[in-house]
Amino acid sequence: MARTFPFDQHFVWQPDRETVKKSNLQAFMDANDIPSYDALLEKSTSDISWFWDAVLKQLDIQFEVPYTQVVDLSNGPQFPVWCPGGRMNIVHNLIDKWLVSEETAKRIALKYESEEGVVQTWSYEELSKDVCQVANALRSAGFGKGDAIGLFMPMTPELIVAFLAVIKMGGVVLPLFSGYGPSAIATRLLDADAVALFTSDGAPRRGRVSKMKEVADEALENCPNVRRVIVLNRCGLSSVPMKAGRDMAYSDFIEGHGAVSHTESTSAEDVMMIIYTSGTTGKPKGAIHTHCGFPIKGAQDMFHAMDVKPGETMYWMSDMGWMMGPWLVFGTLIIGASMVIYDGAPDFPEVNRIWQLIERHKVTHLGLSPVLIRTLMPKGREWVERCDLSTLRAIASTGSPWDPASWGWVFEVVLRKNHPILNYSGGTEISGGILCGNFFKPLKPCSFTGPVPGMAADIVDESGNSVREEVGELVIRAPWIGMTRGFWKDSARYLESYWNRFDDVWVHGDFAAIDADGLWFILGRSDDTIKIAGKRLGPSEIEAIVDADIDVAESAAIGIPHEIKGEEVGVYVVLVDGVEPSEAIRERLLHSVINQLGKPLKPGFIKFSRALPKTRNAKVMRRVIQATYLGKDLGDVTSLEDPSSIVAIQQAV
Repeated sequence: MARTFPFDQHFVWQPDRETVKKSNLQAFMDANDIPSYDALLEKSTSDISWFWDAVLKQLDIQFEVPYTQVVDLSNGPQFPVWCPGGRMNIVHNLIDKWLVSEETAKRIALKYESEEGVVQTWSYEELSKDVCQVANALRSAGFGKGDAIGLFMPMTPELIVAFLAVIKMGGVVLPLFSGYGPSAIATRLLDADAVALFTSDGAPRRGRVSKMKEVADEALENCPNVRRVIVLNRCGLSSVPMKAGRDMAYSDFIEGHGAVSHTESTSAEDVMMIIYTSGTTGKPKGAIHTHCGFPIKGAQDMFHAMDVKPGETMYWMSDMGWMMGPWLVFGTLIIGASMVIYDGAPDFPEVNRIWQLIERHKVTHLGLSPVLIRTLMPKGREWVERCDLSTLRAIASTGSPWDPASWGWVFEVVLRKNHPILNYSGGTEISGGILCGNFFKPLKPCSFTGPVPGMAADIVDESGNSVREEVGELVIRAPWIGMTRGFWKDSARYLESYWNRFDDVWVHGDFAAIDADGLWFILGRSDDTIKIAGKRLGPSEIEAIVDADIDVAESAAIGIPHEIKGEEVGVYVVLVDGVEPSEAIRERLLHSVINQLGKPLKPGFIKFSRALPKTRNAKVMRRVIQATYLGKDLGDVTSLEDPSSIVAIQQAV
């Protein structure tokens, strides 16, 4: 069904020739005699062995034993084996290889800021010493190759160190969202057969302390296989329960262990990380990732699409339990860049905390969610203008679709129309992005340049045929090195989730379109798609119109049953602080939708709510809103940041 998107269709940013000339991607094209960007996209997906071999070489991924071929597809595209015969522990490429030169050893790897204002930095050499010390402590405690170890901690340096130490000693890292409750933690620790857990006494949030150890203890009542719990004293809580024989303070655990340790020899395809994602129904899915998978894809996206260079600094707002946390660690360290981590709220104690972080740490690449911008916009541009953001080369975004007003505010107020917004969309099972903006092609508001090199992305109709200038399903037609190796203990669910709809084609579950100029748009999850009398509508099409109203902070559109049309639209609206719900606002929003989309797509209702259910990384949980409205089972809500937001939906007027 051809549709007109509710987006400005004019180019607003043009590439800078000098930036393109000096880019990592241009260097890659020059080294491989690729004449143009479009030619690169074609070759990167038609000859995947050539492309990923070239990527491994450009990123200087060093192998202990070379691989015998790039990819073995004998088990089909659903289960490729990458770098067969190769032996490589990714920590060698994250840390060890940078220590051979004094210049790279002294380069800053990690910059940390606490909510209280403590600032610290670690060079690659200093980070290596801390990682070695924890790896030695883990080995001394009887842990080794193949052991799964959970991480339930705030975004502290010790979390990064533990993450790397587990991988260095050959273990399987299990990142857990710092806001999980006991049931969510126990489910994941049990499913992954975890034998140890790193946690913290607490975590700061807007000047208050969340007691993490107490949550962990409740979870561990159902996890008898966890025989060691290492507890960081992050918040200085005086009454932290410690179970004798199982629990140890982080400082005691590492005491006496040396700062030199060997990196365990592993196969390139040994499991390195299990990271869980929540499904609409059923238990969470454990995406399996290997040494030569997730880290390579993350670094390639960062290096090619986002043009992060050695010595530059990226700050991506994320928890380690979401894929963008590990992605930040792997990508920056493979490239030889710096990461920023911050364990606090981005608008505390002042609205411009995030902009202060950029100024203080000289951030070149910032990653955020459009939802955060919709929160900050009403506070005014003066908060941005108080900070020096001159180091910023680009802002990247993920988590939810943009609306034109928020996109335009970032482009004008934060980037001064001088730099691109690198819209980025993919997922945990992708190890990064399917689509991304870049420095090579012009951009329109809310758009993606197109697929990341190496991603054979397409948009198809309900029969699997390619479509353009029409809403369809986002699919991938060839394997890539970062694709999950399946779901932990559940290959059937993996195949059902992505591969069973069309033969040998990955169906991602996003609703997308390509416009007449070849720019791509993500319009929300296809399982959120609203089908009105046979016409498919993406929630973000409605939300973009509603969010443009001066009195609206944010909105969420869902499909609701209709006896004639099948479905119609229902919209929940959060108003700007100080604005009270009124029939006048409701009517104005209703007419805005009708004027832009037509009467057949008129919402069945517009309700005002004080909040929307979201994950900690700011994704609006539309399926939870829909289930709440319909009085159905909410499914997995372990990633929900604020449970009271469900009550807000129930009480919406």
